[in-house]
Amino acid sequence: MKSLPEEPEKPLRDDCCGGGSCCPCIWDVYYEKLAKWKEAKREFDELANNESSDTRSPD
Repeated sequence: MKSLPEEPEKPLRDDCCGGGSCCPCIWDVYYEKLAKWKEAKREFDELANNESSDTRSPD
């Protein structure tokens, strides 16, 4: 089974300039990476659940 990538690190408040002119903003990058990580985690959890149900012996 493949491993889950690390969750992206949330930027500190001071990492953002607050000017609104950065393109992309570090927050945009963070939320994009977080969305991809959440999707990967969902797939990882789903795969893990399927594998665990496949290995259970029938009662």
